[in-house]
Amino acid sequence: MKISHVAVYVNDLENTREFYETYFGAQANTKYFNSHTGLATYFLSFGDQARLEIMQRPDVTEHPTQLVQGYTHLAFSVGDSAAVDALTTKLAAADYQVISGPRTTGDGYYESVVLDPEGNQIEITI
Repeated sequence: MKISHVAVYVNDLENTREFYETYFGAQANTKYFNSHTGLATYFLSFGDQARLEIMQRPDVTEHPTQLVQGYTHLAFSVGDSAAVDALTTKLAAADYQVISGPRTTGDGYYESVVLDPEGNQIEITI
């Protein structure tokens, strides 16, 4: 058994799609739109068969900014510490907020955490 995909609602569907295509090598499918509900989605596929569904719908409200139970972050393994450093530097230079790292965590992971255009935490790790 494997997880098929993870889905997240976003405010700016096209900007979010471009972020994951540009920085994480995602490939988007053709945009889906349901005229009855206003739901618009893309499935973003990554090289290892992982998929992220980004969705937009007019009746969805924003999440709170404080920590809450549930979804915390999405993690991408980029291969080695040099790749973590390089991608973190590239994202920082493009004005994406780096909220931690790059660093070795207490449990031995080398990682950084950045915010995507919607404020979701993205962990970049080996």
